Amino acid sequence: LAALLLRQIEPFNTHWHLNTLVAALSLQDDGRLLVETSQGAQLLARSVFIAAGVGAFVPRALKVDGIEQYVGTQVHYQSLPANTELAGQHVVVHGGDEPAVARAVELAEQGQATRVSLLHRRDVFQAPDALLQRLQQLRDAGRIHVEAAQITGIEAKGDRLAALQLVDADGSTRMLALDLLVPVLGISPRLGPIADWGLAMDRKQLVVDTEAFRTSVQGIHAVGDINSYPGKRKLILCGFHEATLAAFGAAEALKGDKVALQYTTTSARLHQLLGVAQGAQA
Repeated sequence: LAALLLRQIEPFNTHWHLNTLVAALSLQDDGRLLVETSQGAQLLARSVFIAAGVGAFVPRALKVDGIEQYVGTQVHYQSLPANTELAGQHVVVHGGDEPAVARAVELAEQGQATRVSLLHRRDVFQAPDALLQRLQQLRDAGRIHVEAAQITGIEAKGDRLAALQLVDADGSTRMLALDLLVPVLGISPRLGPIADWGLAMDRKQLVVDTEAFRTSVQGIHAVGDINSYPGKRKLILCGFHEATLAAFGAAEALKGDKVALQYTTTSARLHQLLGVAQGAQA
């Protein structure tokens, strides 16, 4: 479905801003909307459509006191940055599902780190059989060390994270020295900056009308799981319906008049825009 949708919009030369977060959205004095991204881009638009689903999916945070100060330096969620120097380093991957196992296997096979450890509360992992077999092979070869324990604290030396305090299944505690920690604990949705944009909300969803799926701010429409209205159904089908009416509503607001309804089966103008020949529609 996604591939077909991308193919459908190819003729319109869409500009993409990927791997970024919309940090701010504000109505300007001239009626336009200023969109500001986490990458520093600023975009002025006459209409904005929010289709944020249940929010941005972010890595599930490790809940250990003091760990946050090392995020971005010695603690990296999901994966290590490209070109991280691993020579002489002990890397600990924390997690028990397929992504964590895959990350540990990848690091071990690269062979750059001095030691790779896979930390999980139990010596039981959820991953495809082939991946588990590869994990066992690397364990047998001494290239991955499994630590069956839970993190209860950290130890610092100066401004560096030096060790993790662990508790084993029998209740005994110990310290595990490390250089880099890669928590791979899954992802969870977070509403993020949307809550700060001054839009009317109901239970973390944007309130809209059902004529054009307008929010409480002029020019901003919301479609899909992010919106709320009586009779709402969280279905892809409904999202397409909402987006269609929102697009018509925005176009009519900008034009100041009704927009004629055209069909791809009969409209020569749509055939031209989509780059298809007359009569080629099924």
